[in-house]
Amino acid sequence: MNALRLDELASLGVTLTRLVADSRDVRAGDTFVAYPGVHADGRRYIAQAVARGANAVLWETHEFKWDPAWRVPNLGLHDLRQQAGFIADRIYGQPSRQLQMVGVTGTNGKTSISHWLAKSFSALEQKCALIGTLGNGFQDALQASANTTPDALKVHELLAQFVQQDARATVMEVSSHALAQGRVNGVHFDVALLTNLTRDHLDYHGDMQHYAAAKRRLFDWDQLGHAVLNLDDPFGAELAGQLRAGGAEVVGYGLRQESLELARNLGLRGVHGAVRRADAQGLEILLHTSWGEAELDSRLLGRFNASNLLGALAVLLVSEIPIDDAVRELGLQKAVAGRMQAMGGKEAPTVVVDYAHTPDALENVLGTLREVCAADGRLICIFGCGGDRDRGKRPMMGKVADRFADVR
Repeated sequence: MNALRLDELASLGVTLTRLVADSRDVRAGDTFVAYPGVHADGRRYIAQAVARGANAVLWETHEFKWDPAWRVPNLGLHDLRQQAGFIADRIYGQPSRQLQMVGVTGTNGKTSISHWLAKSFSALEQKCALIGTLGNGFQDALQASANTTPDALKVHELLAQFVQQDARATVMEVSSHALAQGRVNGVHFDVALLTNLTRDHLDYHGDMQHYAAAKRRLFDWDQLGHAVLNLDDPFGAELAGQLRAGGAEVVGYGLRQESLELARNLGLRGVHGAVRRADAQGLEILLHTSWGEAELDSRLLGRFNASNLLGALAVLLVSEIPIDDAVRELGLQKAVAGRMQAMGGKEAPTVVVDYAHTPDALENVLGTLREVCAADGRLICIFGCGGDRDRGKRPMMGKVADRFADVR
């Protein structure tokens, strides 16, 4: 973003203090940023934003002309949707550079890992905020959000607020939509984590190649400190080799012996876990890492959560948290709301609520529950598939339910 263009507004006496992309959120003195989105074109709402007191408008120039009837200072910019994050970064004083910024991406596991990391950082005297599916803010006061990753202007506004509230770190769930649409542009990431890549969002991306390309953007990020990759995942293993060849700082994690060998062959620092116990009481994981060895005991269920714990541990370790402290805090973590969340039991049936919305995630959940289900117990599954999303995964999820559940 050319700073001289923004200075054109300053020469008109306009001070940019708060940038807003939704005309309904405009308050007196805000600057409205109008560009075409996926579902609506913000330029159609310029008049409403001006009526609500916008002090200026930044607008996308492609196939659009400014109406002189909108008597407000304005600046037309090309490719504004992609520029918005860089503009906001400047206006809000580059807040991401004042925080330990962790971006978590992948098909499954983002929310659990993000919450465990935020709790662990905060417990270790690094006050940590969250941006993600369950809300934005600090864990005791999350504010609901419409998207996993908000629009670029909101992201930087939130980061600036976190800095003002004395946060030292922020963990952000970064969706493939957000990467494709530039919602995290301008954010400086210290660590980026990949959980896995399985079928999802093909209604938006079209095919797995484009989906993978969107995820990859986070690991080609300018000035990224560390890429933490799941080497058990084929895409993660492939990406590790590509990034390492380019000189990036890559840390691998995994449960498979092949992943440990890959890390050694590529010369990566890594976190390897051997699951010694996975039952109804939780997990026992023997850890071999570049930072030392340890044992992690957890009440969390499922080998997939063992993988998630390894990813979280790798992030803490590259963030210079001592291994003993990191393992202790992760061992205290509980299931996040709606993520393998169990209730009932004893005299009543055990009910487990999970966000599983992909074939892979549903298989992990049902496979785990099949293992811990009482010998004479029944596994009853109720699952849904959003009608406005990827329809191709529906029969695949149906086959998974048919294979593992007694009633579905």
